Amino acid sequence: MGVYIPLGIESFADMRENDYYYVDKTSFIKELLSNKFKVNLITRPRRFGKSLTMSMLDDFFDISKNSKSHFDGLAISRETEIYEKWMNQYPVVSISLKSIKGANYERAFSKLEVYISEVCKKYAFLEISDKADADDIILFKNLKAQTAKSENIETSLRLLTRMLAAHYGKKVILLIDEYDVPLAEAHNNGYYSQMLECIKSLLDVLKTNDYLEFGIVTGCLRISKESIFTGLNNLVVSSITTQRFDECIGFTEEEVEKLLADTGFADHAQEIREWYDGYRFGQVDVYCPWDVLNHVAALMENPKTEPKSYWGGTSHNNVVLQILENAQTNINAKFETLLSGETIHESVTEELTYDTMMQSEDGLWSLLFMTGYLTQGNKNETGGSEETNRTLALKIPNEEVKDIFRKTIVDRFKKEVEIIDRKDLIQAFWDGDAAKASELMSDILFNTISYYDYKESYYHAFAAGLMIGAGYIVESNYEKGLGRPDIVVMDRKKRRAILLEAKHAGDGETIEHACKEALKQIKEKRYAESLNGFRTVICYGIAFEGKDCLVQQLADK
Repeated sequence: MGVYIPLGIESFADMRENDYYYVDKTSFIKELLSNKFKVNLITRPRRFGKSLTMSMLDDFFDISKNSKSHFDGLAISRETEIYEKWMNQYPVVSISLKSIKGANYERAFSKLEVYISEVCKKYAFLEISDKADADDIILFKNLKAQTAKSENIETSLRLLTRMLAAHYGKKVILLIDEYDVPLAEAHNNGYYSQMLECIKSLLDVLKTNDYLEFGIVTGCLRISKESIFTGLNNLVVSSITTQRFDECIGFTEEEVEKLLADTGFADHAQEIREWYDGYRFGQVDVYCPWDVLNHVAALMENPKTEPKSYWGGTSHNNVVLQILENAQTNINAKFETLLSGETIHESVTEELTYDTMMQSEDGLWSLLFMTGYLTQGNKNETGGSEETNRTLALKIPNEEVKDIFRKTIVDRFKKEVEIIDRKDLIQAFWDGDAAKASELMSDILFNTISYYDYKESYYHAFAAGLMIGAGYIVESNYEKGLGRPDIVVMDRKKRRAILLEAKHAGDGETIEHACKEALKQIKEKRYAESLNGFRTVICYGIAFEGKDCLVQQLADK
């Protein structure tokens, strides 16, 4: 029998019943119960398996299910005492708030109303329960029929726990997944304060609730206690910096090695490590499960598949762009340090608020850290400790995230170029003023983020971007003469053209030498000869080194 990779499947029961590959995370149940915390908030970046974990917990505890077979052979099945006491023994309310979003508050709240109605339909038996309070049954019916008042929708979870506890004679386990998604969407669409009050009311079920056995809340960010968890004194947070549950969400090295052995791709371990490993949760190095599974599935289709970004396509990469758009020069310099593979040391807070986190530099680094774009540096990178007075050594975790930063920064540069006044630069090229062109291009480079590893491809895009949109025909890497010049700018009205060949000064090579090589290539490949019909063709070699640019004109074409 082959190996079935569970792409996009968040139902634990579905995975087990249909023989999908499952990395055993059921030891989380034992660790959870051994701590005996009333309310757990677990924060992890997106696509690390939070929803599947919550589905697994629902399947294990829910009294309305008979799911013992789903756990046969898994770690928790060997814990006899836990099995007997907890397996399918408690009423469970399991919800996800990831779909509660909209262009305005009314639309988002309407989705919440519909969702709560669907949740109530799962417990339709409560309408006829002889143990439920008569007034509660009326409220429940209204919620189910979508005729309830807004305040009843916001307190619906408390009603459900009360009714289920009465019906079963047992306290309720409450699982709330993706609690912060509605807040992120509200922040992006301008109704944050309204949604904040709504989610606060919904989560009030976690406070002084006599019908609650325990609750688990998951999300990407830890929203500050003052703004959403006020009065919740029994909340215990397990974040990416704490050791509690550090192996329970995300793939460990050992788990990835087993997956690769089971699928026959052990020889791809190094590339998968470079692209999808590098996260540090507590004291454990962790891979992103979404990426690993996607890449293994791609390898099963074509063993020659190259690694690429899977996580980036599903994450909120606009956060990175927003940060860069608001960035000051010192932040640009820090991004350059990160992109070179080094660490930066920054003050990080784990308690954030969407309405203020973009207003300070600490908030920016904290957001990138909590959302998985940055991770903790190794111990030896911080003098033996990852955290000193809330200052962390931060680094880009892997090649995938570095690729996301590269593409985001290129997009940002393209937008910046569109608003730059390039009139003087273009005129310098038409005038044959290479010195002026060198100065102006260096000035623009100084205010962008360089990569160190992007070399000619980046600088080619940089030079082409400056020419495109300036009112001329621009061809980039178009077949000309005996080769392919990097950029040709054509002014057909005046029958003149500019030809540019860009080079990057490599290791040990001077920028002057690189520029001469560009000019030599233009001449030897006879690029200008194919521009028939143009009276004037001005050829330039352009060389780049870091943020320095040198432009030289070819005197004899």
